[in-house]
Amino acid sequence: MKFANTTVPQEVQKENSPQLSKRQIWNKVFKGVCFTATAFSIAMLLILLVRIVTQGAGFLDWGLLTNFASRNAEDAGLLAALAGTIWLMLVTAPVSFILGVGTAVYLEEYAPRNKFTNLLQTNISNLAGVPSVVFGLLGLTIFNRLMGMGASVIAGGLTLSLLVLPIIVVASREAISAVPTDVKHASYAMGATKWQTIFRIVVPTALPGVLTGTILALSRAIGETAPILVLGALTYVASTPSNLFSNFTAMPVQIYNWTGRPQQEFQDIAAAGIIILLLMLLVMNSIAVFIRSKFQKRF
Repeated sequence: MKFANTTVPQEVQKENSPQLSKRQIWNKVFKGVCFTATAFSIAMLLILLVRIVTQGAGFLDWGLLTNFASRNAEDAGLLAALAGTIWLMLVTAPVSFILGVGTAVYLEEYAPRNKFTNLLQTNISNLAGVPSVVFGLLGLTIFNRLMGMGASVIAGGLTLSLLVLPIIVVASREAISAVPTDVKHASYAMGATKWQTIFRIVVPTALPGVLTGTILALSRAIGETAPILVLGALTYVASTPSNLFSNFTAMPVQIYNWTGRPQQEFQDIAAAGIIILLLMLLVMNSIAVFIRSKFQKRF
């Protein structure tokens, strides 16, 4: 049995050779651009970290965590700001997690597929890119003035919850939609109701992705300054919050205040405060990675 000759004629090879060479050149150019962008980003991050560590490492001591803010750089500390940040997260984390995951479950499992839900999902995705100062104005209007909460811890926590809620909803929806349909059908075949399937199968399976989105959103909230300043958070507080309606300050606000001082000592203390803030973010992300790995092994 004879096979047809599949050899490409030399004329066709000559015509395709310049096009192939041109594609290879563009491929190398694009690869070089991507590598340059990555290297530039990493270099800027390393320069920033080295600058902060070398400037603020010498001012890291126990007094920085136990002293209140002061006009004297030698006596200035982050106690009120650190306590205010913790109080804010105690409000922001549960509110945003419950509302965000609940909204994602409704949109994925219960909401009908129509124009209204499509519009709602599009608006939620767009809200994730709205500047944070807009949420500060919203919190100032609703929580501070309309509801009479003032510049309190609960008003700040609810404002930050509005800020991170769209991010949690989007991340949770993607994690829930990634749950295999066969797993749901198997649960229904065993006689489970829809609520039991969602509560015992869907949410636990999607929990690693949900926690990742939540931790990243809270990491953004813990470093936000504009919404808290617009809300009316104080730049100088000589006490820690005692309840949800106490006045407060936060670490980003305190660091912002120090960087505006002309004295070099306050600039160095601000760098030390940034190091502490970065360590807090590192701990939060480490906890998220631990929880993710634990649930991924289980499910």
